[in-house]
Amino acid sequence: QVHLVETGGGLVQPGGSLRLSCAASGRDASGRDVSGFGMAWFRQSPGNEREFVASISSSGRSYYYALSVKGRFTISRDTALNTIYLQMNSLNSEDTAVYYCNAGPPSENAPYSYWGQGTQVTVSS
Repeated sequence: QVHLVETGGGLVQPGGSLRLSCAASGRDASGRDVSGFGMAWFRQSPGNEREFVASISSSGRSYYYALSVKGRFTISRDTALNTIYLQMNSLNSEDTAVYYCNAGPPSENAPYSYWGQGTQVTVSS
């Protein structure tokens, strides 16, 4: 089984920063280990569809960002820990959402097959 556990959400003031983490573990039904999975962050705010935020390859060398967060958010990966991070700077109210970790084998593109439980990020004064 594949497990994704997000941590790091919370309440932050506008202009502030927050870092999310997602620890991945396990193997899928085909026996593929999460260490070879692409991973991503998505977010969903009330009344809106889940939207892509950023993704990163299994090696950590390739990454992509949504235009709305480019230049403010940074995705990174610790391959030894099978953990990805999302450093979020210059946060504003539009960043308020539940953030979900997403992962899947290299044969897939984001959104991948596996999801974490989500972590709430609230930007408010």
